Amino acid sequence: MNPRQVADYMFNQDYFSQWMNIKMIEVKENYCLIEMPIKKDMINGLKTVHGGVTFAFADSALAFSSNNTGDAAVALNCIINFTKAGKEGDVFRAESVLVNDTRKTAVYDIQITNQSQELIAKFVGTVYKIGKKVTDL
Repeated sequence: MNPRQVADYMFNQDYFSQWMNIKMIEVKENYCLIEMPIKKDMINGLKTVHGGVTFAFADSALAFSSNNTGDAAVALNCIINFTKAGKEGDVFRAESVLVNDTRKTAVYDIQITNQSQELIAKFVGTVYKIGKKVTDL
């Protein structure tokens, strides 16, 4: 399977990403660009996007980019910095780019922006390669 087919295979089993209404914009080896509309049920008590939603969105980008070669990887460590509050009606984009790759781990930089290309959050995720194929799990 090519990277897009692997990402689509994962997405079809990922009911949480489906609930978030994530759309795959572009998928290449160790890379993805995804999009998500901000819905009313993603808003917190301060009328901004709940931080957990933003984190989960970045985590989905990490999953689709770090597994799309067909070799399974799981999150080992993730750090997020929130730079701007999102609002209902926004459209978030997450771009995940491989920055370091070793035999057992890899590091990805993920930037989340809104429809005005303003930076919403910066996420760095480290994955552990578990030595199995995505399709075997």
